[in-house]
Amino acid sequence: MARVVCAMSGGVDSSVAAAMLVEQGHEVIGVTMQLWPEGVEGGEQGCCGLTAVDDARRVAQRLGIRYHVTNFRDLFQDRVINDFIREYAAGRTPNPCVRCNQFVKFEALLNRAKQWGADFVATGHYARVDRDGGSGRYRLLRAAASKKDQTYALYNLTQDQLAHTLFPLGDLPSKEDTRRLARELGLPTAAKPDSQEICFIPGNDYRAFLRQHAPETQAVGEVVDEAGTVVGSHEGIAQFTRGQRRGIGAHGPEAHFVVDVRPESNQVVIGLGASLYARRFRVEGMNWVSRSGPPDAVGGVTAKIRYNMADRPCRVVEDECGVLGEFDQPQRAITPGQSAVFYEGDSVLGGGIVGRVERG
Repeated sequence: MARVVCAMSGGVDSSVAAAMLVEQGHEVIGVTMQLWPEGVEGGEQGCCGLTAVDDARRVAQRLGIRYHVTNFRDLFQDRVINDFIREYAAGRTPNPCVRCNQFVKFEALLNRAKQWGADFVATGHYARVDRDGGSGRYRLLRAAASKKDQTYALYNLTQDQLAHTLFPLGDLPSKEDTRRLARELGLPTAAKPDSQEICFIPGNDYRAFLRQHAPETQAVGEVVDEAGTVVGSHEGIAQFTRGQRRGIGAHGPEAHFVVDVRPESNQVVIGLGASLYARRFRVEGMNWVSRSGPPDAVGGVTAKIRYNMADRPCRVVEDECGVLGEFDQPQRAITPGQSAVFYEGDSVLGGGIVGRVERG
């Protein structure tokens, strides 16, 4: 059996993950990562909430395992919060959970685990890892509980990280099975509700967060239509994302949406819903996971460009300009700053950040 550092957020998923590892005979060390900066406390139920440490400690005591609180505040501020602010200021829509997984949970925490002599780091994510017998590469696979699958936010994992990562919940059929196990084990987090918020943003109001912590993103600018005609004004491009309808004012009898955000001119562009659809997009910072590059065959690949969408048939190629994704059918509101993740069946091919979207 191995020594495993298990990230414990104080929620039911990480609690059950730790319990499953104990039942498997591993030496488990529970760790709660202190991430939120001074004065920016998460909600009561969030993974960075005020109760997280208390709940995680109670679970660790119940399981009879060692438990630590580890301070990653400066790293989280630099890699996650500051990036969040920069991306919105640049007219893009970031995904902070992807950054947190990449730089905190599976880089900094894994490095800390190795310093403690641990063989693996484990989390309560719904995902699976195996090793391809032919190529010898580790593969990141969708979870058995398809409705809870979290591979979309894990595509940045490297081969070394996958080799030292455990996802105990990956084979569970559903979230209900997780809660059932928590009840059977008498874990104090069994009935704790799931968090749906960005952990460092109180009330999930990112606009209020930016107004308070990044007032430089609130510069007044123009709202224009697709012909360039000024039709209104805005109080900061960071308040807008592609596909947004609310907050842009009424502009005629047909519904209008944000179709582009232009940081270079501080303009928000609005148009009709048809203008939101596109097929082709460039990918920045591509990380190939289960393969070392794109597949030779054109077919069999699907992609997601937001967490809560079903993946759609797509091709991915590398050319002289980098990585290009192209959906078989136009998709609504492909948004710069969000992640694009490519799949072959249940296997994550790789992913990156959406850059330029090619309309037409």
